[in-house]
Amino acid sequence: MEAAFLTLRSATIVALRSMFRMAVLAVVISAGLAMIAIGLGPRLGAYRTLTVLTGSMDPAIPAGSLVVVIPADPAAIRVGDVVTFNAPIDGDPVVTHRVAEVVEAGAAPVVRTKGDANAEPDPWLARIEGGRVWKVAGAVPHAGTAISRLRSPALRPVLLYAIPAIVGLWWLADIWTDGRRRRCSVRPRRGGMPRVAATLARGIHAHP
Repeated sequence: MEAAFLTLRSATIVALRSMFRMAVLAVVISAGLAMIAIGLGPRLGAYRTLTVLTGSMDPAIPAGSLVVVIPADPAAIRVGDVVTFNAPIDGDPVVTHRVAEVVEAGAAPVVRTKGDANAEPDPWLARIEGGRVWKVAGAVPHAGTAISRLRSPALRPVLLYAIPAIVGLWWLADIWTDGRRRRCSVRPRRGGMPRVAATLARGIHAHP
């Protein structure tokens, strides 16, 4: 009974370790793919990622959200689209607001925009030029703040060196522990001979 319990406990520990190992691997791979997607897509021009700094688009896009914008034809802009553009005011700030009115249609349309949380439309008319407009395709709340913090100079060495080193050391220790456990499992019993051989030997002496 005790041997069966020990065997069950050992099997459970091995299963839990395997599950934990796979979970860590999945997290590392997912994080790597996410960072590649965030860094590679904008370089190819397929999309851009931006962090929303204010709550003017609450509740659809709260402050700190990560928005993904894709290039679209300016002539296809419609009321209700959420677009990202440089506002025609001092400093040309980047604004992500909803189109409230298409004042002038065409290849370089003029639009009036408004933040969902604002009571009034924006105090400008924006002309979309350059042959494309960046249209919001999706938003992930709070992800922009998290990514901004991960990109900070203080955390960059941790992400690039410390975490991979810790994962690598843990993996090597796990492999070494498994190998040691397998070697111990095939170690011969104390007393010299295996149980079957000893039983046969006793049988031979008992029946000359």
